[in-house]
Amino acid sequence: MLRHALEDLGLPVHLQGGTRDYLLYGATMVLAGCGTGAVLYELWKASFPQKKN
Repeated sequence: MLRHALEDLGLPVHLQGGTRDYLLYGATMVLAGCGTGAVLYELWKASFPQKKN
């Protein structure tokens, strides 16, 4: 396994495993993007509280 990771295939190490690695990497990026968006939304919502009548 280490020998495979050290081969120079012109790809980053985290994508050398093939299709499964591409799918896991893509899913990770989507989840990270959604989490970042949710945090930014909550910060925006907390910055402008609704006025109480």
